[in-house]
Amino acid sequence: MWPLYAAGFTTAFGAHGIAANLGGFSDDAVTSLLVLGGLLALYDGAEVVLKPLFGSLADRIGARPVLLGGLVAFAAASGLYVVADSPGWLWAARLGQGAAASAFSPSASALVARLNPAAGHGRAFGSYGFCKSVGYTLGPLLGGVLVWAGGLRLLFAVLAVLGAAVAVWAAVAVPVVPPLPKARQTVLDLARRLADPVFLAPTAALAGATAALSVGVGFLPVSGRAAGLGTVATGAAVSVLAACAALVQPRAGRALDEGHLTARSGLLAGLLVTAAGLACAMLPGLAGVLCAAALIGAGTGLITPLGFAVLASSTPPERLGQTMGSAELGRELGDAGGPLLVASVATATTLTYGYAALAVLLAAGPLVVLAHRPGKR
Repeated sequence: MWPLYAAGFTTAFGAHGIAANLGGFSDDAVTSLLVLGGLLALYDGAEVVLKPLFGSLADRIGARPVLLGGLVAFAAASGLYVVADSPGWLWAARLGQGAAASAFSPSASALVARLNPAAGHGRAFGSYGFCKSVGYTLGPLLGGVLVWAGGLRLLFAVLAVLGAAVAVWAAVAVPVVPPLPKARQTVLDLARRLADPVFLAPTAALAGATAALSVGVGFLPVSGRAAGLGTVATGAAVSVLAACAALVQPRAGRALDEGHLTARSGLLAGLLVTAAGLACAMLPGLAGVLCAAALIGAGTGLITPLGFAVLASSTPPERLGQTMGSAELGRELGDAGGPLLVASVATATTLTYGYAALAVLLAAGPLVVLAHRPGKR
């Protein structure tokens, strides 16, 4: 399992490590805010388009080849900028990284489900989510150190080595999991399965959690600065958010497997805790920022392993790649939609009302969870 966890760390570290350092350390390549926005959107845009496709490919030829191919492609795309070192090739490298992550991320999730019994899905996805949270936490910090020491090329070089090392590790340690025979599926069959509440409810919860996480990382520092806090205090708040998410996920997965927590009640509680965190963000000062960070981190950490465990347990094994790819698409839409919603409302009113809008939206989610039980554990 550890090479799969390392794959999750790689995509998280690569996404946030570069995104957090593009604007401040690459004046030759990032000449305006529009260029910066384009480079940031390129990675996520590739994932939105390609994750469902690579998930389906994993079901067809096996998740392991797609995992290994994606990791090798990630290393190659990262090495491209190390060799070329020009603004134009930075765009190509970033697009290649996003496309490669679209291949190995849903494949890793599918293998986590295939290689563990249904009774152990909670613990497995909790550990997988923990490693991704560590990547999200270390990305901006360690990435900043690397860029300070050797420029953006050094960070890309480290990512190339990381992707290649995880690929070799996975090739040696991850067993061959052959694709399962499956009945022919039409587009209408796929649409019916994805429209089923058993899929929609946990995916909506995952999208809401990712939206809140993205808003917390992006907008809590803005609230901190408005309250007169320095960069150290606001950076610590974001670290608290990531740390809480990392600590809660393995415990939530373990509680699910041991029967101390049901997926339905866990998703419900996670959405309410996350909404409460956004409500705390409306409070002024350091206390509001820290409470918001802790609650948003805890709520998203509760939702993530439970949501994926529900999807894994309610999906035919031969369709796991497709389901995980589609669920990852939902998370990417939440990742983009949450900040857009908050920013739109804040532009018309204030940031306080932006937090309130997303909090209300997430608090309404538990009603859906109660109406459509996401699955039996």
